[in-house]
Amino acid sequence: MARIAPLAPPYEADVEQALRKWMPPGVTQDPLALFRVLQHHPELASRMRVLGAGLLAHGGLPALDREIVIARVTARCGCRYEWGVHAAVYAPSVGLTPDQLEATVSGDAGHPAWSERHRALIGAVDELHDTATVSDAAWAALADYYPAPQLLELLVLAGWYRTIAYVANGVRLEEEPWGATYPDR
Repeated sequence: MARIAPLAPPYEADVEQALRKWMPPGVTQDPLALFRVLQHHPELASRMRVLGAGLLAHGGLPALDREIVIARVTARCGCRYEWGVHAAVYAPSVGLTPDQLEATVSGDAGHPAWSERHRALIGAVDELHDTATVSDAAWAALADYYPAPQLLELLVLAGWYRTIAYVANGVRLEEEPWGATYPDR
């Protein structure tokens, strides 16, 4: 059971409106439990929505690479909730294979599922997770594939999803019933 229960319908009009802003246009399913938890603090939620939506909908990283970063960060954080949401919703649409998804949980940068570019990406995400920095060698490997704006975005994206993992794990958010099943290690 979550430490902070997600808000449940029926919602007050302002809460309904705020929750709908989190969801993509035309989506009829209920807002995610994460969004309904964040709505306990409306000002914080509205500020978080802008950055989160910007990273997903307006980022400069290739969509596949973005989802690899998100899956790896959330897997390294043990965040079954967010990993399952992205694995179910975004991974199929960007071409992230089941083998690659599983490798975000149990593999390393050298896993055969990854291209050289994605090995550089996984290696850098792992370094960020372990040390809160990126070594010169890992940075050079990334710079072979990504220009400066994308490198900055990658750092913010990894940090953002670590923050999301902190929130979801900290409140013990239960996985969405439709989310992808997190692989057992």
